[in-house]
Amino acid sequence: MARGLFLTFEGIDGSGKSTQSRLLADALRDAGHEVVLTREPGGSKGAEEIRKLLVEGDTNRWSPETEILLFNAARRDHLERTIRPALDRGAVVISDRFADSTRVYQGAVRADLRQTVDALHDLIIGVEPDRTFIIDMDPEAALKRGLARNSGEDRFEDFGLDFQHRLQTGFRTLAAEYPDRCALIDGNRPPEQVAADILPLALQALA
Repeated sequence: MARGLFLTFEGIDGSGKSTQSRLLADALRDAGHEVVLTREPGGSKGAEEIRKLLVEGDTNRWSPETEILLFNAARRDHLERTIRPALDRGAVVISDRFADSTRVYQGAVRADLRQTVDALHDLIIGVEPDRTFIIDMDPEAALKRGLARNSGEDRFEDFGLDFQHRLQTGFRTLAAEYPDRCALIDGNRPPEQVAADILPLALQALA
């Protein structure tokens, strides 16, 4: 059986990643593919428990170094329990965030720890997506959208607008660093228009 396809969505908080993940999953299922839609941090029982530690509470709850370790612990469980089994049976895995978020949030914006992030990723995870869609959106609009959800998972939104601007720069830099894998998508449009740009790229990767 052929290995499946691993697709990820990245971007700042409130950029529409979750919406685009769902829209792409629906479109690929309609086309006859088995799709596993998942998220980070989370995506497996153990990882979801760690998620609460990361996205809830005060901004100073963890240092960037501690965050890196927690994210990698959650990601490893996610990889073992959800991602790898699905890929092994030939499914399409769509994840709302993966290692690129740690590269940007903790590796470049929260602290200058990119070498640490990459070293731990190589040692503990060792997997990259086949294709990554980075939703690029105005930070002020995205932050308002994220806070309006009142999800209780606002720890990173609570770092403020300047933090979101730095994240946007970080994701744009990442897209330039990995041009063969990452596609920068304009998220300042209606969701259907954004999805219309993403679907052909996903189908191309499947082909």
